[in-house]
Amino acid sequence: MTTLPRETIVDVLENRLREDIFSGRHPTGTLLPPERQLAEGYGVTRTTLKHAFGRLVQAGLLETRHGVGTRVRDFARFGGADLLPMLVRHSPDWLDEVFEVRRTVGTLIAERAAQTVTPDQRIELTDLLAEIADAEDGDAAQLADVEVHRALARATGNRVYSLLTNTLFNAYLPVRSHLVAPFLDVAVAHARLAPVVQAVLEGDAPAARTAAEEYLEETEQIMLENLGVNA
Repeated sequence: MTTLPRETIVDVLENRLREDIFSGRHPTGTLLPPERQLAEGYGVTRTTLKHAFGRLVQAGLLETRHGVGTRVRDFARFGGADLLPMLVRHSPDWLDEVFEVRRTVGTLIAERAAQTVTPDQRIELTDLLAEIADAEDGDAAQLADVEVHRALARATGNRVYSLLTNTLFNAYLPVRSHLVAPFLDVAVAHARLAPVVQAVLEGDAPAARTAAEEYLEETEQIMLENLGVNA
């Protein structure tokens, strides 16, 4: 094993261990080697190793039992959606499944928001949509678009939709620079999302669902084409 640099050593070790788990170097269900052996292999102290272990235990990738050792958890079976950002960073293949959930949840959110949106939320959505048109570049427009979708989720009145939206964007944001294509022309980006917001403002649930489906499918296609993936 290559000795790790001493700068931000716990961060570097955490990332290395996480990648070794996701890649199968440390298979699910197996016990990791003894701490002394593992620390020597990575070129770190046992204290550094324990700190990295603590983070990975908190993330749901490891479990440590006194007298037994540290085992790699079956994260696909027991892990939560908070692992998505890590998994997307590990392998862009996860984006296909993120996009699928994005379409499913996004259309439901738009439909529900049209049924439950309040007057104050209508004002908020109008203002946030305008920020896309006023964005100085694609990066700013992309972030403004995210805030519109967060507001749509809040407008449903269902806090779980808000948490799901946050989870999806947390998975998306680490690679968002590669997914900026739909927002490079800010006027087009605004016009593309406007029918969704307008249908919600008017309380037209079927129209909101249809508009959301069209928006999500179109932006996904553009993103995947920019990544060189055939949708």
